[in-house]
Amino acid sequence: MIQVTNSIALDEAELQESFIRASGPGGQNVNKVETAVQLRFDVRNSPSLPDFVKEKLERLAGRRVTNDGVLVITAQRFRSQDRNREDALARLVELIRQATERPKPRRPTRPTLASKKRRLEAKGRRSEIKKGRSGKPGFD
Repeated sequence: MIQVTNSIALDEAELQESFIRASGPGGQNVNKVETAVQLRFDVRNSPSLPDFVKEKLERLAGRRVTNDGVLVITAQRFRSQDRNREDALARLVELIRQATERPKPRRPTRPTLASKKRRLEAKGRRSEIKKGRSGKPGFD
């Protein structure tokens, strides 16, 4: 079991790993060893996640989620397969943690009396400046 939060834990059976050849650094190794990891996690059919987490996870993941609701994370930052596996798993766990956070409710506020007065005074000053630009010849 992979512990995500206090209440959410993923079963390793829900994850599918496949290995592909990575682009980028690696020297001769990059042409013959499959070091990149593709981690697949079926978000929609996961029994480990509550419904609100599933919905938010799909929104957060964006293009990484297929039409079938499978989240695909590709990790190829490191030269070794083990480190890429750890990286992909860490990214999945972090994404699920972000999806569990509920937004803080907004409490409506009202402007203070002093801020209203400051705003009106600034508008008056600006109005006087613009009136002075009218170009009418007059007495000073």
